[in-house]
Amino acid sequence: MDRKMEETEILRVELEVLKREHRDLDASVHALQERGPAADVLTLQRLKRRKLALKDRIAALEDRLFPDIIA
Repeated sequence: MDRKMEETEILRVELEVLKREHRDLDASVHALQERGPAADVLTLQRLKRRKLALKDRIAALEDRLFPDIIA
């Protein structure tokens, strides 16, 4: 298998893992928010920061895998 193709497959797998983790965090945030005022604010903030960091990593990977080609 071509080295470039291997790298692309690795990036695709990493992207899927990050997207799954982002979805899981989203569900956790939603569940915590449904608790209302009893929700642990610090945990909620930490989860939201982690989600944002994942979103940035996902965007960077997508840019590497699917670069915008202006014709």
